[in-house]
Amino acid sequence: MLQVIRILVYNNFIIKISWFLMEDVNNYWDNSKYQYCAYAERLLKELTLLNTKVKQPIDMYEVKKGIYYAKKYHGSQMRQSGEPYYSHPVEVAYMLAQYTSLEIPRLFRTDMIVTALLHDTIEDTQLTEKMIAYIFGSQVASQVEDLTRVKPHGKISSAETLDLLIQQKKYDVALIKLFDRIHNLETLGAKSPEKIRKIVQESMREFVIITMYLEIPQLTQKLLRLCYQYLSIITQSFPQNQPLAFSKDTLLFSPTFQNEIAQMRTLG
Repeated sequence: MLQVIRILVYNNFIIKISWFLMEDVNNYWDNSKYQYCAYAERLLKELTLLNTKVKQPIDMYEVKKGIYYAKKYHGSQMRQSGEPYYSHPVEVAYMLAQYTSLEIPRLFRTDMIVTALLHDTIEDTQLTEKMIAYIFGSQVASQVEDLTRVKPHGKISSAETLDLLIQQKKYDVALIKLFDRIHNLETLGAKSPEKIRKIVQESMREFVIITMYLEIPQLTQKLLRLCYQYLSIITQSFPQNQPLAFSKDTLLFSPTFQNEIAQMRTLG
């Protein structure tokens, strides 16, 4: 009897969740509840242009839906730069689309763009992996979960997230993480010198090395340029005897990660 009750409660829960999500999806079609913004317009315009140059165009309906959910669930969240938070995933999707369409056409995929749009939702909003799977499919949901820093054993760093993706050979999802870091570096000026130093060091020691390992020179150069532009801020804000990310006496990346890269090269 208890088992029957549990099944009924569970089924009722699933029905309610399904009804809620269907209502949410239907709201997408209500123009009064979904309005384009400058960030979205820029992305959609670029994708429309890129679609004319590739063999496998992006599904614009899915992208628009992705923008809707990014805006809806990030809501009133703001970045330290003063911009709405959802502008960040939209910009990541924009950079990803530009790069993949030209350099890696096989990764110019709808699921990649939608994952970029939703990459912070599980970590920072009430949108869950199951909800994403219901709305966008299991592939997008799994990829967004891969980019989420909150794991069963606790929260991990961005560098650890990237390392994990490389170890699992999820190079396509790792590319989203790389553009996530690039955009964060582009908008780093609003943060404190201490935070800038931490992010730049992590970028030099981990993200730059990953782009070298993956043989993506354009992203290596982009990351290096962005990191070096903050060198004056870092050197002015910390004592001369404190190791910097750019110091000749500072390891570019950790011995542990160096060993992991060596192992992957051997296996590859």
